[in-house]
Order: sequence, then structure tokens, then C-alpha cells
Amino acid sequence: MTEKFTGMLADFGAADLALAGGKGANLGELVRHGFPVPAGFVVTTAAYATLLAETGLGAELEGLLEAENAGARIRALFAESHVPACVTADIAAAYAALGGGPVAVRSSATAEDLPGAAFAGQQDTFLNVVGEQAVTRAVVECWASLWTDRAIAYRQRQEINPREVSIAVVVQDMVPADTAGVLFSANPVTGERGEIVVDASPGLGEAVVSGRVTPEHYVLDRSGRTKSFIPGAHEVVIRALAGGGTRESAGTGSRQAALGTGQLAELARLAIVPRIISAGRRTWNGPSPAGACTCSSRGR
Repeated sequence: MTEKFTGMLADFGAADLALAGGKGANLGELVRHGFPVPAGFVVTTAAYATLLAETGLGAELEGLLEAENAGARIRALFAESHVPACVTADIAAAYAALGGGPVAVRSSATAEDLPGAAFAGQQDTFLNVVGEQAVTRAVVECWASLWTDRAIAYRQRQEINPREVSIAVVVQDMVPADTAGVLFSANPVTGERGEIVVDASPGLGEAVVSGRVTPEHYVLDRSGRTKSFIPGAHEVVIRALAGGGTRESAGTGSRQAALGTGQLAELARLAIVPRIISAGRRTWNGPSPAGACTCSSRGR
């Protein structure tokens, strides 16, 4: 039987960490429970393993694992590699089945979203990618980002064996967010589980998660009522461009809240429901609700 290198998000769940990586497994679990996750597919770790095996990259990688400052050399090998035709064909078919429009291409390592090892921001994500060839290139760049200097250093600190790490890639419909940010189902500062915290800013969530803006900060009760609010600075806004890619522009500097009471109540509802499934952090990575929203989770 011919091995398949992609699968829809709903094909994966919490038990599929080794095949879909942390992000893919958790997103699949949320899809299975009816959460409003943008449609997408996973390029599994089998695709990464096939690249290493069929191109000789695996043997070269093995020879560099013990070398000092090997990250740049490893990433260069990925950039020079030719993805096997069987893998590119599966990616192309899955992308076409998704609609062939703008997508987010997101790394999903097997050592990601684990208790005590979040790996947040260690591997790369590419936003508003358009076209079959561009998607394949972004997948390769996600694979290469497993070997950034910061990811290597983080694994060393966590005492994770580099030979045991693999990576999948999540490809999802791109949502043109008006407002995006991060949602915590418990207060990350105090640990108070009766409070929900939202950090948000206009545009794509990249501005928030990369620290480019001072976000609006909401502390909500479980019904979604605002207990406290600190305005954001809105220094920059990142938005998708029509032909692919993103553009960063100066923000308005407005101190007005970007999220309304109804939107906050819906976010609170989304934060509370997963507690029935599993406790943990939910990262909201979509538009202000009224549109779709995407959640990833890390169980505790």
C-alpha cells in the first residue's frame, strides 16, 4: 500500500503526536469536539522522514548533530534538498482539496506543546501563502526551522535527544482577521482558574505573539464580563496582502477597545468548554469571534 503523507485535521487526535506533531494533534482534537477551527490538513512526520531517507539528508544530518553551531549548515542542506515527488504530489492534492487559496503553513514538532516544554515560537510559521509551489517551499522551511539555533538550544536545555525529534506541518485556510490575539483559559500570572485572560490587537495575531505590539489586555470572569481592561498601544498592524504574504504598517495608536462585549462573551465560552475535555492553555489565533477562531491546546 502506498504511504500517504497528508491527512485532514479531523483525521488526527491527541494520540497522534508522533504523526501530526503537537499542534496538529491538538488542533485535530479540537476539530473532533466541534470547535470553530479553520479547515486544514497535516503534512505528517512520514513526509519529513521520507525526505531524510530518500535524499541522503538524514545521513548528512546525523553527521552534524554533534558539531558546534551546526544549525546554519543543517538549514542550508534543507534549502538545497529536492522533495521527493511522492511527497509533493500529496501536498499538492491536499492543497487543491482545501480550495487552493491563501493558507497559513505552521510547524508542528513532535516535541511541541508538551507539559514543561511548550516550544512556543521555536519553529516557523508562514502566513498568507498562495500557490502550490509556495506551499511546498513553506513546508520545507518549516522542516528546516526544526534546526534553528534557538530550537536546538531549547532542546538542549530541556534535555531532549535531537535524534528523537521529528516535525509535521499544519496547513490551514488563512483567516483575514480584523482582530487577533491570545486567549488563556486561566490567568497565567495568578493561576486563578475563575479568570480568563485575552491579549489582542488589530490585524493578524503575529503582531501579538511576536511581541511587536503592546496588546489590549482583558481579564474576564467565566461569563465573559470584563473585570479589568488595559488599553493596547497598537504600535503596528500586520495584514494579509491580496497576492500572498503580509504587510506591516503603523498602527492608529487608538486606546479604544477592539473587542466588544459580545465577542468577549463568545471567547469566554470557547475558553470554558475545553475544560470539560482537558485542562490547559488555549491559544486563539483567529479573528474576533463572529468569524472563525482557531485554538491550540497544551494539556497540564
